Amino acid sequence: MSYQVLARKWRPRTFAALVGQEHVVRALTHALDQRRLHHAYLFTGTRGVGKTTLARILAKSLNCETGITSKPCGECSSCVEIDAGRFVDLVEVDAATNTRVDEMRQLLDNAIYAPTRGRFKVYVIDEVHMLSNSAFNAMLKTLEEPPEHIKFILATTDPQKIPVTVLSRCLQFNLKHMPAASIAAHLERVLAAEQIDAEPGAAGLIAHAARGSMRDALSLLDQAIAYAGGSVTEEAVRAMLGTVDTGQLFEVLEAVVARDAVAALKVADAMQGRGLSFDSALAELARLLHQVALAQSAPEAVAGDAPERERLLALAQAIDPEDVQLYYQIVLHGRADLPLAPDEYAGFAMTLLRLVAFAPEVTGGPAEARGAVAPRRAAAGPAPAAAFAGDWPALVRGLALAGAAKQLAERSELVRWSDGLFELSIAPESRAFADKTNVERLRAALAQALGREVQVRVALGAVVGPTVAGLVGDERRAQQAAADEQVDTDPFVRELIASFGATIESIQPVGKAVRP
Repeated sequence: MSYQVLARKWRPRTFAALVGQEHVVRALTHALDQRRLHHAYLFTGTRGVGKTTLARILAKSLNCETGITSKPCGECSSCVEIDAGRFVDLVEVDAATNTRVDEMRQLLDNAIYAPTRGRFKVYVIDEVHMLSNSAFNAMLKTLEEPPEHIKFILATTDPQKIPVTVLSRCLQFNLKHMPAASIAAHLERVLAAEQIDAEPGAAGLIAHAARGSMRDALSLLDQAIAYAGGSVTEEAVRAMLGTVDTGQLFEVLEAVVARDAVAALKVADAMQGRGLSFDSALAELARLLHQVALAQSAPEAVAGDAPERERLLALAQAIDPEDVQLYYQIVLHGRADLPLAPDEYAGFAMTLLRLVAFAPEVTGGPAEARGAVAPRRAAAGPAPAAAFAGDWPALVRGLALAGAAKQLAERSELVRWSDGLFELSIAPESRAFADKTNVERLRAALAQALGREVQVRVALGAVVGPTVAGLVGDERRAQQAAADEQVDTDPFVRELIASFGATIESIQPVGKAVRP
């Protein structure tokens, strides 16, 4: 037997099997069960969301030999012939290739004749917006006074191009983009039924790439099965789609936080070596920044089983909300400018360099010199060799650290130090920074700064003493308060507000932002 592609093999044949369009299915089901039938239906939506499929199921519901029903039997000759595309009273027309008025008039002239076999003669006109104005005018007369045995089902991806005189005579249903989770669940059912092994994340990657289209998702699944040649793995799907690994996107943002252009460009080089799409990479980077912003404003919205959840929450704490918004805009503009770049790699690399360049600058110096509260001294045993006297924030500022290891140092409180041992405390919500790799990097940096071997122990607990992150936050708030006060008391600003009813949208301190 010849192979049948999955998009055709798994095309829904009943309303119950249709995925992601429950609002349309519910309305049509009630209308069929209550015999409240309209003479013209208009299905709108992007490609691959089920417009033509829904039209065929509706045609079966109207012509099933068991009677008008929302649950066609699928076994009678009418249902079987409609599924096979050879039912004589179901006329499917592609308006993209039949746009002329003569063709529409010929079609409508045949509409006056009674159905040959079915209960209704059903006309399905796909991409109806492609008809000429004259063809629409020819159709309008039939829509105004339709014979009782005629049903029109129109489908389009661009309803704005349909004349309002036609729209007003149709019952309109807008089919939505299918949620990625619904598509992934359906793909997993298809894989199970086809007895094909697949890794759990593979279906999710395909669903995401399909952008709301079930037909595209099934076509991509067909392609993935052929590409993998066996078990459908995440690695194979990523290679086929040219999508970037989420871990690399995290590396990009961590490099931006650390203002490490070299690390960011290394990620770009790795992507180029794998032949990945930089347009897709920027789209995924923008999506990750959206997730970071969501984690900042509504952490409970981040699913507990979401991949890389701890790393996402760590980034949400490491980047200021206003910086996230700035990075998001830079990425969007970088993606829009990509076709204008000398090549995609150059456009992507320049976007990364722009992110690093616009990141707030790092400033150092003792906390006391900037008016901050003096750090609390940790309980001390014998001091280690070097010049450390218990000022943990001052020591951290001088360490050669970047990325997550730097965040660990900046968010930790020194609880106790003794000969060669630093005991640190970090808040439970920052636990993602305290993995073995970051602790080892911190230990190595401390050893280098102090000129001797040291040990580091990190425990989860309340952070009540000074940390670099806390001191910087205090300084930022002080800067913001000073800026707010300066604007509020500025005579010119007060005059603008009084004279013109002006409002202040936001106030940003002028000058370099304070960073650890």
